Amino acid sequence: METKRKAQASMAANQNQNTKVYPQRRSNAQRQADYRARHLKDENGQLERLSLMIDFHAKRALQRLASCYGVTQRDMLERLLMQANRVAQQQAAEHCPDGQTDYFERRISLQWPAVTQ
Repeated sequence: METKRKAQASMAANQNQNTKVYPQRRSNAQRQADYRARHLKDENGQLERLSLMIDFHAKRALQRLASCYGVTQRDMLERLLMQANRVAQQQAAEHCPDGQTDYFERRISLQWPAVTQ
C-alpha cells in the first residue's frame, strides 16, 4: 500500500511539472494600447495622432517627394503643411486688415489658388 501511495504521489508531481500555465489572452485593444505605449512615444508632448486614408496618387507623390529630399514621409508632410499654412496666412493678411486673426480663429474663407500650365 505504501508503494502504491508513493507511485500516485510521483505521478501527481510529474503531472504538475508537465502542466503549463498560460497567461490570460489579451484583447486587441489591450495589445494595441501596449504597442502604442512602446513604439509611439512623444518626448516633447507635441505630437498628435493622425489616422486617415488618402488617394493612391497623393500617397505616391508623398513617397517620391520624401525620397527626393531625403526625409521621412512624416517630415515631408509636416513641411508641406507648414508651407501651405504660411501661404494661407499671407493671403488672409492681404484679404482684410484682421486677416491673420480671422485665419487663426477660422473665420475667413479663402479661395484655393488656381494652378495653370
